[in-house]
Amino acid sequence: MRLRHIEVFHAVMRAGTVSGAAHLLHISQPAVTKVLQHAEAQLGLLLFERVRGKFYPTPEALRLFTEVDKLHADLVAIRRLAVSLKNGQAQTVKLSVTPALGATVVPGAMTRWAQAVPDGRCELATHHTRELVNALLLGEAELGLALHDPKHPGIRAEPLAHGRLMVLQPRKPARGRKAMEAGGTPLAIEDLPAELIGLAGDDPLGLRVSQECEALGVHLQFRITVQTYQLARALAESGLGAAVVDPFTAAAADRQRVLVRPLAPELPVTLYLLTPAALPLSQGARRLVSFLGEAATACLAQAEEVAA
Repeated sequence: MRLRHIEVFHAVMRAGTVSGAAHLLHISQPAVTKVLQHAEAQLGLLLFERVRGKFYPTPEALRLFTEVDKLHADLVAIRRLAVSLKNGQAQTVKLSVTPALGATVVPGAMTRWAQAVPDGRCELATHHTRELVNALLLGEAELGLALHDPKHPGIRAEPLAHGRLMVLQPRKPARGRKAMEAGGTPLAIEDLPAELIGLAGDDPLGLRVSQECEALGVHLQFRITVQTYQLARALAESGLGAAVVDPFTAAAADRQRVLVRPLAPELPVTLYLLTPAALPLSQGARRLVSFLGEAATACLAQAEEVAA
């Protein structure tokens, strides 16, 4: 039996009449009769006895219907799955991000995505860029967000948003008004305070700051070195020293406790969408990417507002 034969046979069994089957399938009665006759011809079996315009299933039809009904249920499930795939609601999107982006960009994006895809599922993990790349290569993540292009042949890096490095300076209560007025003005690398919270030596942004300082003949000394931008922000807010951070982390800074100032000369920061180079994105992942881009843009606007 062909798939169309099965659909028509199942409809006639359910409805008991050709007209009822035609109504269920949204086709004409002659079309139902033609398909049913073709199915009987191929099977070499009589499936229905026609008595005074009514269809009565034969014993063979009753036995066949037991299996056809199971298959029909599977077909219904397949159709529902196809609709869900089209709407991006059936997949579990696996997103891996660096800690700073997980605390700043992701919440806004996930709020929008959850509203737009109410039946969607997402597995969210935070990793440093190296571990994030491994997760993408091993299939443990479908999407990644990072502030560094790993330049790996198996990873596709797509710029999603652009910003600039910011400096967080603890406020000094004794000079509160003067400090407030200084907020937003660029801070030259040569004027970075001695008490600076450093980033780990293998951090891409921290490395760029160090290279720029060396080029300008500025020698930085770090009393405290941290692994994440959120920790640098928290320490700056606690008054332990200034910190150079990405604009997404700066957007979340407490302006009552720190000044937010652009670093000069300007050092650009790019937010990258990382995906496995050989795999296309699912419908659900593509929808999430659009919300991630919007959330990143909103964070950057907030960072510039905070620094104003």
